[in-house]
Amino acid sequence: MKIILQIVVVFAVYAISGGVISGVKDNPWLSLPAGVLTVAAMVFVYRWVVKRTENREVTELQGKGAGRAALWGLLLGTLMFLCVIGNIYFLGDYKVDGIDSVSGAIGLIGFMAGAAATEEIVFRGLLFRLVERGAGTYIALVLSGLVFGGMHLLNDDATLAGALAISVEAGAMLAAGYAATRNLWLPMGVHFAWNYMEAGIFSTQVSGNGENHGLLEASLSGSKLVTGGEFGPEASVYAVLFGMLLTVCFLIVAHRRGNIVPRRRAERANTLAALAR
Repeated sequence: MKIILQIVVVFAVYAISGGVISGVKDNPWLSLPAGVLTVAAMVFVYRWVVKRTENREVTELQGKGAGRAALWGLLLGTLMFLCVIGNIYFLGDYKVDGIDSVSGAIGLIGFMAGAAATEEIVFRGLLFRLVERGAGTYIALVLSGLVFGGMHLLNDDATLAGALAISVEAGAMLAAGYAATRNLWLPMGVHFAWNYMEAGIFSTQVSGNGENHGLLEASLSGSKLVTGGEFGPEASVYAVLFGMLLTVCFLIVAHRRGNIVPRRRAERANTLAALAR
């Protein structure tokens, strides 16, 4: 019942905030504050309901060290996207024609911040963390990654290849980032930086959601394997390769820090907890 309460409360705020952000997406001066308020609301509600139901300090969203973790996430997400778009550019499949929309770039800060916070709290804070308790880190990483990728099949120009790519390069990678650090600030930073660079700066499609009017007026053309086609760079082979590389790096860090939960240990912990109750 405690787990159900967590899910119901967080998903209620997720649904409400998602509707608000989508409703003001085209207005940059409303989108920015709406995104900031969404981040604050999601963090507050998650910390409140987890602390209340699990009777513990919510270390995965603690204030101490949050700025540093988020900054590392921003840096990694930015570098990852620059590696992807850089390879596409050098192949001649990405072209910049000038400046598109400064106001659009500003508005997308709020939209992408809200999206990153809500999705990380739902998919890594709830789904991955709760499945990991019973199934261990690796099974939770695979399952939560597949669910995260499958969710993107609901987008307008979604493709199965794109959804599978996101399962690997984002779903698994962000879960590995959480496992390495045991906080949600770093994956939030990675998630926001990737999406914002993709839409707010380079004006490419995000997960098949159509064109974005960010800072640069640009176009993608060429092989779908390279560019991701209508789904956007997230379906590019380069995104999968760099996402897998970052996933491996995160998992190495998680192993060195003793943050990997084996399945047997997870099952034993559940058994002991049940006996204690």
